[in-house]
Amino acid sequence: MRLRKLIASAALGAFAGCAGHGATTPAPAHGTLPRTRAERTSYSETSTYADVIAFIDSLQHAGVPMSRQLLGRTTEGRALPLLVLSRPLVSTPAEARALHRPIVYVQANIHAGEVEGKEALLALVRDLASSQNNMLDSIVLIAIPIYNADGNERFAPQAVNRTEQNGPERVGQRPNAQGFDLNRDYVKAEAPETRASLAAFARWDPDVFVDLHTTDGSFHGYALTYAPSLNPASLRAGAYTRDSLLPELRRRMQTRDGFAVFDYGNFDTQYEERDISDTVKGGWYSYDHRPRFGTNYFGLRQRVSILSEAYSHDPFERRVKSTYAFVHEILSLVAERGTRIYEIEQNADSMLARGDTGLRVPIRSALTTSPDTLPVIFEVMAHTGDSSLTQPGVPRGFRRTGEFRTRPMPVFVRFNPTMTRRIPNAWVVPAADSAAVALLRLHGIEVEHLPSGVGGAMSEFIIDSLHSNPKEFQKHHETRVFGRWRTGSARITSDMWVVRGNQRHAVVAMYLLDPESDDGLATWNVFDRELAAGGTYPVRRLLIGPDGTP
Repeated sequence: MRLRKLIASAALGAFAGCAGHGATTPAPAHGTLPRTRAERTSYSETSTYADVIAFIDSLQHAGVPMSRQLLGRTTEGRALPLLVLSRPLVSTPAEARALHRPIVYVQANIHAGEVEGKEALLALVRDLASSQNNMLDSIVLIAIPIYNADGNERFAPQAVNRTEQNGPERVGQRPNAQGFDLNRDYVKAEAPETRASLAAFARWDPDVFVDLHTTDGSFHGYALTYAPSLNPASLRAGAYTRDSLLPELRRRMQTRDGFAVFDYGNFDTQYEERDISDTVKGGWYSYDHRPRFGTNYFGLRQRVSILSEAYSHDPFERRVKSTYAFVHEILSLVAERGTRIYEIEQNADSMLARGDTGLRVPIRSALTTSPDTLPVIFEVMAHTGDSSLTQPGVPRGFRRTGEFRTRPMPVFVRFNPTMTRRIPNAWVVPAADSAAVALLRLHGIEVEHLPSGVGGAMSEFIIDSLHSNPKEFQKHHETRVFGRWRTGSARITSDMWVVRGNQRHAVVAMYLLDPESDDGLATWNVFDRELAAGGTYPVRRLLIGPDGTP
């Protein structure tokens, strides 16, 4: 099936969306459904913050059934709308859980120059909520259409804010008003947007997280690329997403919607000087596995997590439509597979709640050295013979030819653990580390005091050396801690904080608290005042139960 209009009225200018999965009905008779700014301008412009709020206001005025709530506020005070859609309509997490169906959390605009997700998600909310499409009978949708609202308002020419993007002419900027890349903030959680997001995760406990982006880089042959959580510590949900959900989404996007999609990545070498027809060289490579990235972080919570990357070199309209179709197909597939998704996450939760101290959690990983060889589509790039910029978004000295070829090549999209650690019975955090405790709680990790006198075998980390990255990143100098573990005896005093190992978010706790983690609290300087060569890391591992039992 091909894309068709979910709302038929041409007068309303409805979005040309995904193929119908269920019957549709006309818009509510007592109101006129809005169009996005992208739709109104034939995809020459993208929505401002005011446009987004006016669009949502218009949906409410038209009587479209949805619950409008506040995710949080930005640094500059802008309210971030959170929209809840389901049939029957719910407005609280308790009501959503009572329906016993998957909760799907979709956010757009985390990088405000990447504007497709914002436009596609607004249109999808309108189309789903105003029709009798049966999808909302099987899921609860939480939609965050404009996550980086402050960055969205830093409009500038595309040549400044998104140099490799094919329209629209003016877009917002990548970071938020503080200068933070919000998709690098999920561990340290310094931005108000991130803190609001983590609070929403805690309240709603979504079963599926979808983050909408736009890639720039290699010239390939796909309308959209995708990824699961790339971190191997996403123990079961990550593998299920990668090996089952995403291959089926790829098939449906091609057969139902006419869009070729593939694993997110870039060619290792885009241009080959010796042969203008050979624009790729050695392989296709994914991005980073660390949980500072939203979809990787959400995988540590043992839930399904999906990254969507529209193709920046496609025209804006096509990018919006491929993103719309991809999200629609995700919702449809999750509606069908809700029972299996529940089963996977409940198994993971039960395993962690049992406090299986034999469970080894990856805390450092590296890109696989044994990739699959798969056919990958690339666009042939031609030399122009001069160094001027001949096409927007195309490197100087080259031009696009519109000719696509397919070649088998190694595809590097999996990461393998290089260091694992057993989950202890508990971690012990000094009372003075209040910032660390506050961050742990923000991540949904249970932290408590215990009566004095509990004690026994504890393991402490002796610091041999430290490395602080001289280059600032996200206003930090990332730190690596090197050393060794030593087991001894100690007792807990009443002012110490204890993080039990038998809790749902034990994997998140392990990643944040272990000194050797490749993206933990030590990385982001939370413990810097206490770190010194020859000293001990402030967090210890309790090797007996917090109640004094082995």
